[in-house]
Amino acid sequence: MKLSKKQIVLILVGALLLGFAGAYGGFQLAQDNNQQSSQSTVENSSTNEDDSNGQSELTGDLSKVSQAYDIIKENYLEDVEDKQLVEGAIEGMLATLEDQHTSYLDVEMMQQFNEQIESSFEGIGAEVSMVNGNVTIVSPMKGSPAEESGLRPNDQVLKVDGESLEGLNLNEAVAQIRGEKGSEVVLEIQRSGVTEPFEVTIVRDTIPVETVYSETKEVDGKLTGIIEITNFSEKTGDEFDQQLTELENQGIEGLVIDVRGNPGGLLNVAEDILKHLVPKDLPILQIEDGEGQVEEVYSDLEEKKDYPISVMIDEGSASASEILAVAMKDLGYDIVGETSYGKGTVQQAVPMGDGSSIKLTTLKWLSPKGEWINEEGVEPTIEEKQPEYYYSIPIQVEEPFSLDENSEEIANMQVMLSGLGYDTGRTDGYFDEQTTEAVKDFQADNDLEATGEVDSETGGLIETQLVEKIRNGEDDQQLDTSLEELYQ
Repeated sequence: MKLSKKQIVLILVGALLLGFAGAYGGFQLAQDNNQQSSQSTVENSSTNEDDSNGQSELTGDLSKVSQAYDIIKENYLEDVEDKQLVEGAIEGMLATLEDQHTSYLDVEMMQQFNEQIESSFEGIGAEVSMVNGNVTIVSPMKGSPAEESGLRPNDQVLKVDGESLEGLNLNEAVAQIRGEKGSEVVLEIQRSGVTEPFEVTIVRDTIPVETVYSETKEVDGKLTGIIEITNFSEKTGDEFDQQLTELENQGIEGLVIDVRGNPGGLLNVAEDILKHLVPKDLPILQIEDGEGQVEEVYSDLEEKKDYPISVMIDEGSASASEILAVAMKDLGYDIVGETSYGKGTVQQAVPMGDGSSIKLTTLKWLSPKGEWINEEGVEPTIEEKQPEYYYSIPIQVEEPFSLDENSEEIANMQVMLSGLGYDTGRTDGYFDEQTTEAVKDFQADNDLEATGEVDSETGGLIETQLVEKIRNGEDDQQLDTSLEELYQ
């Protein structure tokens, strides 16, 4: 039977929605390509010798599972619910696959996925995945509480409201972070390159599912379109088509596509977008099954666009974003930014018949030229990082920072203050006289007492202003480079 849209939830990234946006990554919609589902609804344990699904071969092994179930129910010290044992058995089987993108989605999780595909949802607005046993941020969503709080791709979530996530699976961890609009959650974060974990307090909010934004800029007298895609959900293809058409009607002479921080989404949507860009003499992508059989996907486009295009990526660009980026790269377009996340597999949500599903890796996707970017990512043709302050962390002030002190936290503060235009003279963590004067200038400009020390109030205001500057796109070196190189 075919799967419905609500049964096949976004998946290429395999990150779960932490109330969170769904870490879908790039998913296969079976009804769009007439593929048959591999659904197997478990109703009972009986089999027969003529079973064509191969279940008869498992009868002996499954009886051992049944025996373990009976032993636990009859002998364990405390009462155990049937549901707990059954779902635990399913999760245990999936865990043996050692695939971070394969997991069990209970009824509640599936309901939340269904809601979040089609409308807005409540949470912190980020995508996560389980990487080496750690709950890891794939990407915060544009304009979300997660982005505003400074969370970044590859941040590891260690604790939620003081409770460790160690030993929890991804679904259980997500349940700890999820919550209603207006409620507060404190995450303990470990960031690469930062010695000590730090806490981030986030107020959950309603996260609208808006996926495509566009604008124009004049570059050397040429009208240039910029389209940002934040994820690949059900309506993204139509939104992209509409906004690209509007830009072309305005007479754009070049286009920049921005998929930075985009964790992916629906596979068929990535295909639909690329059908506007990749001509029919080159595959959009290739799909490989477990038997090594490869299917090439083509468009009907006669020729490529008559204007130059570049694509921006970063470490938060995953899955369907990578499908778009590597296809454009194989077509000869520039890719600007930093190496992407690296997810080259496709998952399918297979219904269990009771509202729950197993999200299972079923396919690989390859670039038009047959490259598999899994765990490698897409390398840019033009490597460009953002200013140093883009990578700073929230300021943690237990005791005020002051003259002649030296710490990693002070170094982070100096980077942030310098990013706001206050010259600290150094960013090595030593709080010298010039840093003191820079702090005083900032305090005076913001109607604070000019003590020259950084307390929680001053630190919080530095952080707030810097986040706002980044959100406004100031000093966006990757975009500047994309625009400069577009017409070269």
